[in-house]
Amino acid sequence: MKPIGLRLSGLQSYRQTQVVDFERLCEAGVFGIFGSTGSGKSSILDAVTLALYGKVERAANGTQGILNQEEKQLSVAFTFELAGGGEKKRYRVERQFKRSGDVSVSSTLSRFVEITDAGDIVIADKLADVTRCVEERIGLNMQDFTRAVVLPQGKFAEFLSLAGKDRRSMLQRLFRLERFG
Repeated sequence: MKPIGLRLSGLQSYRQTQVVDFERLCEAGVFGIFGSTGSGKSSILDAVTLALYGKVERAANGTQGILNQEEKQLSVAFTFELAGGGEKKRYRVERQFKRSGDVSVSSTLSRFVEITDAGDIVIADKLADVTRCVEERIGLNMQDFTRAVVLPQGKFAEFLSLAGKDRRSMLQRLFRLERFG
């Protein structure tokens, strides 16, 4: 999975719409996210995870815990590219959440879109269907994604200490080894 772009607003310290252009950042082949404590580095990774899976593992109180306290709506859109079998495909996952009342946060939009030269094609527009499409396309469920791609603070040791069946199962999904039996 190659990240292309990220748009977020209302997520933790990012009240206004922010856009991350990964294509520009990846021109050299690798990039880093740097900043002082509390500058929003982890929030960028949270936004990617929230877009893909509709939740963030480290968020206290679920989505309510990452919705900026001064905002009524949270919006994320993550565009990525997958390559395989000699072809490249681009997808965008969009999710929006809205605060209703003092503590309740609910999903108001979930959409999985294939981006083509002819235009956007909405493949799924229901919460569970969008997450299923993400898992099918990238081959990782949320637990595997956060273990192998995001590696939240304090979770690196957990990734290294996976043993036996858990490690084998995750590596099979990561590298799509099921096809080899």
